[in-house]
Amino acid sequence: MKNEHTFHVPVMGLGFTIDTPVRVAKYGISSVISIIDDILIEKMRGFYCEKLNIPYEPITEKAEDFRAKRITAYLNLIDDIVKDNFDELKNSFAEDRTEVEKYIDMLPDSSELKQEFCELVENNKNANDIKDWLHNNLTVGSIDVNIMTKLDKVNYLKDEKLPSEYNDAHAALRGFANSKLSSSIILSAGLNPRLYGYFEKFEDFYPDENGNLKKKIVLKVSDYRSAIIQGKFFAKKGLWVSEYRIESGLNCGGHAFASDGFMMGPILDEFRVSRETLIETIFDIYILALKNKNRVCPQKPPDVKITAQGGIGTFEEHQFILDYYKLDSVGWATPFLLVPEVTNVDEHTRKTLSEAKEKDLYLSKISPLGVPFNSLKGNTKDIEKLMLVDKGRPGSPCPKKFLVSNTEFTEKAICAASRQYQNLKLKELDSKGLSPEEHKEHFDKIVDKSCLCVGLGTTPLINNDIDRKVEGENVSICPGPNMAYYSEIISLKKMVDHIYGRTNIIKRNDRPNMFIKEIDLYINYFKDKIDDSPKPISEKELKYFLKFQKNMQDGIDYYKYLFSEIMVKIEETKIDLLNNLAILERDLNGIELKPAEEITPQLLLNKAG
Repeated sequence: MKNEHTFHVPVMGLGFTIDTPVRVAKYGISSVISIIDDILIEKMRGFYCEKLNIPYEPITEKAEDFRAKRITAYLNLIDDIVKDNFDELKNSFAEDRTEVEKYIDMLPDSSELKQEFCELVENNKNANDIKDWLHNNLTVGSIDVNIMTKLDKVNYLKDEKLPSEYNDAHAALRGFANSKLSSSIILSAGLNPRLYGYFEKFEDFYPDENGNLKKKIVLKVSDYRSAIIQGKFFAKKGLWVSEYRIESGLNCGGHAFASDGFMMGPILDEFRVSRETLIETIFDIYILALKNKNRVCPQKPPDVKITAQGGIGTFEEHQFILDYYKLDSVGWATPFLLVPEVTNVDEHTRKTLSEAKEKDLYLSKISPLGVPFNSLKGNTKDIEKLMLVDKGRPGSPCPKKFLVSNTEFTEKAICAASRQYQNLKLKELDSKGLSPEEHKEHFDKIVDKSCLCVGLGTTPLINNDIDRKVEGENVSICPGPNMAYYSEIISLKKMVDHIYGRTNIIKRNDRPNMFIKEIDLYINYFKDKIDDSPKPISEKELKYFLKFQKNMQDGIDYYKYLFSEIMVKIEETKIDLLNNLAILERDLNGIELKPAEEITPQLLLNKAG
């Protein structure tokens, strides 16, 4: 049955949505769990088993394939809890209507399900009839999972390197594949060919005798080209991508995979125009691969969803991108960090988030992966990091090692946020004989890296009073820029009412349109890229910058048409948006690009096309 909600709760950090399905799935709301941190997952399994009086047998590191087994066991437990909660909700109506009415009240007002239920109640149908209707019509939210494909480090047994299927992301995939869930796995952070090839080993990703998929593949993509490349990659293996989840490059939380100046509106428009071409092209490849594997071949393409997330903050934005771009769902992440019923955020961090303004939310360089990372000034993990620097002991002890990727000094990869790496890097720095100013600049960059794989998973341990002697008390948090416009800690019901336009929780009247905000973020990002590049600018870099600038200008031109002709009906609002666009366009065109003297700008413009 079709899910009635038009939004979903994306993954947030390692721990903020670690048990969100337990909290929201019974109301028909889908959400996503990160399944990379098997240590946190095992602790959460122990917590829920104790809470619900379920026998608990720890899966220790001595067990063979313990990472995958921990993940499978946790997902099976979450599935059981969600099903029990959902059954309890449906069965409760005769004695207590509270939970059923909460489920129904939160549905969009356009929901046929909502209208049918109201008619049943108004017509005084007896409780048994309504109970039967509830069992036949209510749907449970999906328990989806996320793997960041870059988190796929090699693991060792003592000093012996284990085969690639024991890498972190591979083990997480196996943990999901072996679980009893019928849901989706979301792959983020780009193509990992070896990991993608590993999907072939698991039966649940292939169509059954009726052509149905028990487990589905979802790709988080930055643009149409990425979608078709990755979709074809899977299709050649007889694997179908059931959803393409488009995320803003910068107007999002967590790691920011910025595009080369391509804006979200034009990207969504390409999917709108080319959706059927995408499906048909990939389906032809998919069927051929299934035939070659002697597998069931569907007569028509399986369902494909196109969804989006990143920076959406009002009902008007939500509804416009659903309607105009023909999306199936919209992801709302950052605002849910202020909803205790939904996310695991400790009280101190949640209060800090609620008070945050634009200046407190910034695109940092703290990620050990070297990818820009949205962060909150004053988070307790960064405060701890600076205290260690002041004590002359920079870096983390690196207890979890999920972000190890650097082999600059060691044969085994280590983490750029670790004490081991930073000590080695600072010794190297001291040997270079740099001026005090240059030394400080390089020093600050080295010690800026933060232990995210601990910091992003601490809050469930704090909130549930779970042992955290290894992890400590300090928290990293990764909100998107949208957080600046939310200041109220609220209920799930109120947040959903905001999404569907039944109330407004944004107290400020100066929140920019999501597309305007994204352009502003990209211009600032573009300026920083230019400032960080060696001077004079090389021919290669100038060509890149000119292309970036052109892509942004194309986006602005697109929005001029969108605002004028399609999106905005109120003349005053239209004028305001176009004025904001004009200001940003002047800002973009005012950016100076100074090439090396021997390179003529005209030559480079010609080369840039």
